[in-house]
Amino acid sequence: MLEKAKAGDKARRGSKTKVRVRVAEDGRIRVRPDTLATEEPMEIRLITGGERQTVAVTMRTPGADFELAAGFLYGEGILSSPEEIEKISYCVDADVDAGQKYNIVNVELRGGRDYDLRSLDRHFYTTSACGVCGKASLEQLELRGCPVIPSGPEVPVETIYALPEKLREAQGLFEATGGLHAAALFDREGNLIALREDVGRHNATDKLIGWALLEGRLPLSENIVMVSGRSSFEILQKCLTAGVPMVCAISAPSSLAVDVAREFNMTLVGFLRGNRFNVYSGYERIRA
Repeated sequence: MLEKAKAGDKARRGSKTKVRVRVAEDGRIRVRPDTLATEEPMEIRLITGGERQTVAVTMRTPGADFELAAGFLYGEGILSSPEEIEKISYCVDADVDAGQKYNIVNVELRGGRDYDLRSLDRHFYTTSACGVCGKASLEQLELRGCPVIPSGPEVPVETIYALPEKLREAQGLFEATGGLHAAALFDREGNLIALREDVGRHNATDKLIGWALLEGRLPLSENIVMVSGRSSFEILQKCLTAGVPMVCAISAPSSLAVDVAREFNMTLVGFLRGNRFNVYSGYERIRA
């Protein structure tokens, strides 16, 4: 169906870049090799009814590009199911520079129906760091018909305490580069189901939700999403559209992230480090 996205989306460009650096230590200079997280632009093109339109350009770490495109479009309300996708592919047009063809992803949709792309205007260019940058609002989510998350499941505090270490142990690219964020999906018992890495938190989340969409796992109503770093409006928005009841983060949430969690009955955990965390919303899902 999807030109089997899993087969076609094998990190065509490396996720790691080798460099040589000079290290100053104890008054001495030495040269050694180093590994960096690759950061390159990716253009998402939507093809429907014979029309082709660029809907976003994001700075990302190559790898899981098809999941990133699918997750982004799902989070923005353009897609509602994987059946709407006819094909996801890299752009191989003759007029595209050979060095850039794996930085352009075409998402071809079934049928010729019109799609409301106004919600994508703010995304035409997004950085790996901030994404929405506060331009979206709770009203937009309500107008899109995002449902309030139902009650449950309950998760013991001990299960939540263990999530950061499990996430860290599974971060293979971070281990090599020290420069990547991660978004991980856990079940209610704290078992790791999937993890995606990227230079941007929101990209990692898109890759994770895109994987769940293409695998037919949505909604994620019995799962926990854990993100490295802080939780922003955009992270909560993406998790809300995927039906995630609990979002945990290593660092602080933004005020708008807390607003989204409270408005839509999501559990939001921040500063999850060791045997301590803060609960900003939805404390009834946590069993002491």
